Amino acid sequence: MQLGYLHVHAECADEVYGAMNFEMVDNSRFRQERESGQAMVEFMLVITVVFILFVSMLQTILLLYAYNTLADAAKEGVRYAVVHGTGIGTSLCSGPGTIASVTPAVTCTDSAGSNVVITVTNFAGVSFQSISSTNNQCSTPTGNSVNVCYDPSSANTNNPILGRACSQPGCLVRVTVSHSYNPLFGLGWPSITLNAAAGGIIAN
Repeated sequence: MQLGYLHVHAECADEVYGAMNFEMVDNSRFRQERESGQAMVEFMLVITVVFILFVSMLQTILLLYAYNTLADAAKEGVRYAVVHGTGIGTSLCSGPGTIASVTPAVTCTDSAGSNVVITVTNFAGVSFQSISSTNNQCSTPTGNSVNVCYDPSSANTNNPILGRACSQPGCLVRVTVSHSYNPLFGLGWPSITLNAAAGGIIAN
């Protein structure tokens, strides 16, 4: 009788041990699956943040590159205007020409400075920046344009010697480049209007 009791007790112990062992295996497998799912979610969150950070840095680099190109293009336009004053003749100069007191008077064929605009757009095009060739001259830059002004802030008009817009040696000239920059990848970034200007005194 005692042996039978021990046998039954041993069988019950085996069943309990087996149930406990099965439960431990199930819990371990559930824990592994849960940790695997959690790692996947964390990985996706990290990848998303890293991707947004990378794209933002790339957009900033491209924006600075576009602005530097515009600034250099404006300087190139001024450089052209400075050396293409009335001193090189009517057919070659750009701008309004000489003041009234100069004899003989010189009126440039390119009175609006269209050749200056071409110089600016060509320079920007080499750097893969497409700039509008609209020339509003001394008007306030709006949208996409290259404004060539031979009387910046009425500086030449207010000069008692010059008295008006001019392109003879000693006259001031300013080139303003306005360009709408569109982000490369979009993603909610707005279009930004970039403005760069350069000025100089006509030397020839």
